[in-house]
Amino acid sequence: MAGIHKDTLLRWLRKGIISEPGRNRYGWRAFSLDQAQNIMQYAQQPPDAENIGTSITGGKKIPLALSVLNAMDWDFSGAKTNYLTHSIHPYPAKFIPQIPNALIQELSSVGDMVGDIFCGSGTTLVEALTLKRNTVGVDANPLACLIARSKTSIINADDVFELSEVSRKSKALSESIITYGTNNLFSSQPFLSSGWRPSFPKHDFWFDAHVTEELAEALSYCLTLNSASSKNLALTAFSSIVVSVSKQDSDTRYVRREKNIQIGETLRRFARAIDQVIHAVSEFSELVEPRFRCDVISENLLSNPKIPMMDLMVCSPPYPNAYSYHLYHRTRMLWLGMDQPLFKKEEIGSHRKYSSNSKNGATVETFRHEFNSIMKWLSINLKKGGYACFVVGDSTLKGQKIDNASLIKDSGTLAGFIEVARINRTIQSTKKAFNPAHGTIKTEQILILENSGKIR
Repeated sequence: MAGIHKDTLLRWLRKGIISEPGRNRYGWRAFSLDQAQNIMQYAQQPPDAENIGTSITGGKKIPLALSVLNAMDWDFSGAKTNYLTHSIHPYPAKFIPQIPNALIQELSSVGDMVGDIFCGSGTTLVEALTLKRNTVGVDANPLACLIARSKTSIINADDVFELSEVSRKSKALSESIITYGTNNLFSSQPFLSSGWRPSFPKHDFWFDAHVTEELAEALSYCLTLNSASSKNLALTAFSSIVVSVSKQDSDTRYVRREKNIQIGETLRRFARAIDQVIHAVSEFSELVEPRFRCDVISENLLSNPKIPMMDLMVCSPPYPNAYSYHLYHRTRMLWLGMDQPLFKKEEIGSHRKYSSNSKNGATVETFRHEFNSIMKWLSINLKKGGYACFVVGDSTLKGQKIDNASLIKDSGTLAGFIEVARINRTIQSTKKAFNPAHGTIKTEQILILENSGKIR
């Protein structure tokens, strides 16, 4: 309507030349017709550039982008969070996509490199790509990296065909198993897969025998796929059902309970997961331009991994004592042949590490020491003047409340970061889950630090 590129419109918004509109339930800007007409009029009259890009607050100039962020409603109550590929695999304690979306819109430009140094299942990476940014994620959890790679995949017709065949075979075998198992006219043996299955202590404690056979068959379908993208997507679909068909209570409770999974149900769930992946990734692929790159690096952050220089970093870091991904994802990782014991040692903030009463048990000083190292590394890998955003809440360690935002800020100060904003938000009870005995939080903070480039 205005005859301008959307990048120009974003630049005008960031500089405060035109006023911010409201946001819809997905976190996207929603312009009224009057606002659009004002933009059309302005497009014909370039403004005086003096003092553009800052506002005056308490006599101090601050970037307009930070003013916009401070004025936003960060609760996003009622917002849809399972669009595109965000829902293809369960991943507890992830932040809602509207948060990184807003931060990326305001604090970076098209073509910038946006990073997430605790990328988890890839929420920031997905949002960065949809907003025409390059992106990089780092995580020590190999399962998280598999999911993140899948959620940011660009799918083609050959991939769709391969995955559709996996779904078709799974449905067909499920039906044949059900029919075979309920035919009383002939004696029959239970279905046995020739596929690989893991061997770990108490495997039978967590999985019924027929579930194990069906999982082994589904996994064999995944491993025979030709392209890396279709194989990753199939393995992600496979991983997404492992806990639900096991006797592990849920993704957030590592206790055993009977679920009475029927013969054929595991393969049916796998087929449904494949179908969901095809739909979600196809929709994502239509939206994202292939010229924007995404790198997912499976490495321990404390080992100082090499990554592309970031223009902006947005993450939801681990909370000390709040969650143990190595435990709740254990069966998934073992089925996928991942080194779960190694990740158990490397996981930052895990409840198991911090709840230990031994003399070697982790303390708040452990977390502080780790973040001192992380922030020093970050100061080198984030451009000078770039922003590092941490979405973090408090946690409790041996009865003591830990202000994680302040702890990260203090570590950042040592590495040359300056706090420029701290925003409070209320967490919807259905959007973030921890072990209720020690990790439940109702609010969290969005801490924004600027890299001064001067390490103390």
